[in-house]
Amino acid sequence: MRPKPGDEAPAFAGATTGGRRVSLADFRGGKLVLYFYPMDDTPGCTAQACSLRDHNAEIAAKGAAILGVSAQGVDSKQRFARKYGLGFPLLADTDHAVAKAYGVLGSGLFGIARSVAGVYERVTFIIDEKGRVAHVIDHPDTRGHGGEVLALL
Repeated sequence: MRPKPGDEAPAFAGATTGGRRVSLADFRGGKLVLYFYPMDDTPGCTAQACSLRDHNAEIAAKGAAILGVSAQGVDSKQRFARKYGLGFPLLADTDHAVAKAYGVLGSGLFGIARSVAGVYERVTFIIDEKGRVAHVIDHPDTRGHGGEVLALL
């Protein structure tokens, strides 16, 4: 089940670009833009990541950090981040634990197929300083996602 605004954000932990481990607790006291995307280095995912990259300083000025999540491994994340100069970490959710906790695999046979293929729904959660979901963007505009996030912070 996907968390809704007002819900406590599900705890998570995992490896990111640079091999660093992060958890939800690391972001406590600040806001977190937790965005799930289907796959590294694909056209829509690249547009979304670059939009967030281009607004990263403004997002940080509003007290928020960005963390992208997809199923590909750390090596894929490092190549993707390096290729596009992303200034925020990407989490490798290879066991789909974070995606399941946030309900971004879907349900039924389609959810099973997404899990097997390692392709997540494109959904963004803005988590507040207390660890609660403040906003959910179910269908982000990939090219304008940084602006969408800024409007909600």
